[in-house]
Amino acid sequence: MRVGPSTIYATKWIYMKPGLPMEIIDEYGHWRQVRDYTGVTGWMHSALLSGTRMAVVAPWLTKNAMLRANPEPTGTPVAQLQPRVLLSLHSCTGAWCRVSAREHSARGYVRQDKLWGAYPGEMFQ
Repeated sequence: MRVGPSTIYATKWIYMKPGLPMEIIDEYGHWRQVRDYTGVTGWMHSALLSGTRMAVVAPWLTKNAMLRANPEPTGTPVAQLQPRVLLSLHSCTGAWCRVSAREHSARGYVRQDKLWGAYPGEMFQ
């Protein structure tokens, strides 16, 4: 991540873990101004970004988020997810998101308001 939209600008941050979700907030040519889940903003070349939807369990949570087998509050619990766990986003209904943990075989549904990486009420397949 750079301070400005070019390699002439200083490096602001180096991300070591691939697949972290980023929110694109502006564009300039092949450069994207992005924000990460901690609120850090900067510029990244579009070649470094992917269209694959990812999310993290909300870092502001004080308790674990429940991964459920069905998209309903009474759905069978599959796992408890700690804040900041990285997830692949497969779809969202505006209330629930179908997710999978990249480094484990766990998959199911998490309430959308427990994730950073999908806007409140956002729906996609």
